[in-house]
Amino acid sequence: MAFKPLYTTVAVIGIAAASGAAWWYQNKPLSKNQDAVLDKPLGTASAPGGAASAPRAPSVEVAKVEVMKLTDDAQAVGNLRSRQGVVIRPEIGGRVAQLNFKDGDRVKKGQLLVQLDDQLPRAQMAQSQAELSIAQTVHKRNQELAAQNFISASTVDSSASALEVAQAKLALSKATAERYKILAPFDGMTGIRTVNPGDYLKDGADIVNIEDIDAVFVDFRLPERFLTKIRKGQKASVDLDALPGRKFVAFIQAIDPLIDANGRSVGVRGCIDNRQLQLRPGMFARVTAVFGERERALVVPEEAIVPQGQKAFVIKVVDGPEKDSKISQRVEVKVGIRRPGRVEILEGLSPDDMVVVAGQQRLQKDGGTVRVLELTRARPGTPAPQNAASAPQAGASSPVAMIGKPPATGKPANPTKAPEGPNPCLALKS
Repeated sequence: MAFKPLYTTVAVIGIAAASGAAWWYQNKPLSKNQDAVLDKPLGTASAPGGAASAPRAPSVEVAKVEVMKLTDDAQAVGNLRSRQGVVIRPEIGGRVAQLNFKDGDRVKKGQLLVQLDDQLPRAQMAQSQAELSIAQTVHKRNQELAAQNFISASTVDSSASALEVAQAKLALSKATAERYKILAPFDGMTGIRTVNPGDYLKDGADIVNIEDIDAVFVDFRLPERFLTKIRKGQKASVDLDALPGRKFVAFIQAIDPLIDANGRSVGVRGCIDNRQLQLRPGMFARVTAVFGERERALVVPEEAIVPQGQKAFVIKVVDGPEKDSKISQRVEVKVGIRRPGRVEILEGLSPDDMVVVAGQQRLQKDGGTVRVLELTRARPGTPAPQNAASAPQAGASSPVAMIGKPPATGKPANPTKAPEGPNPCLALKS
């Protein structure tokens, strides 16, 4: 118990000594160098030797102008139609005697499809044939008698007129009998019939449809601004929801001379080779009309474009006056085709130029020094550009060249044999 006052005294002395040392450390006089540091304005740094450094250059991200293959095209939707299609209907009423086709059969032009009951017209034709024979005999006898001056010339003229009437009646009966036969108007494929043998048909009743689908038309519409680009003979890539992964090529066959006043669009018709019979009229189609291709197009990321009014600018990064220095240069450009994440530059830039894609707002004036962080890498979801030297060759991966090829899924290709003979779409052009 005697030691408690001693412990208390030692603790008090220690606390007092520590407090005094802390007060002295906080209130000791500053050196000259420390006074200079505290007197400098905020935002400046001390260089070696005590001198203040220059303001730091703004940082920007840049990308290189790339050369790649671009396709000038436009997308539209359309429908497939038969090259030729007709619904077979009788011109006169009658009872069906024969049906000389099956549903879905291929038929040739002039083939007899439907035979109506023609007993009455055949009897009329036989009667006309007999009347013609009588008229021919009478006229021949009159000619012989007139040569011997036994009858007058007017009698011969009357017999000649009767002969012509008999010939006309026979031709009429033959034409009437032919109407009881319904022939195929062109080569094609029959649909599903709606009648059976024994049915009585009125004139104009539907019997069956015939479709010529060796080549099919794709009809679509484009905005009127593409009217100066679309031409007969151009190609279009066609995708169909019913055949996913397959592409077909269509040749532009016709352009409607009339612009639709409601939608301000122009009608376009393309032709697709369908000798493999994979397409059917009425299918929904997604069409990409190809106006042209540029093998060496200059493209930049769309973030590099700085619009101002009706003009477009980019900020180039060029070498500065000092070694390893970079400065900014504002350049007006003319843009062309736009793709997701990419913009074509027609004028104002050269290959391998460096353009700013991020940090343009930090550049206060043209010609200022900039600090390049790094080359901008391809963003997720942006298609990687291909240089012209490494661009796929025609027939490799271009939309038009992949026509009829299955997608690269690792599965064996469809061994469908390529059709032989000339393309029916090209034959239509001639």
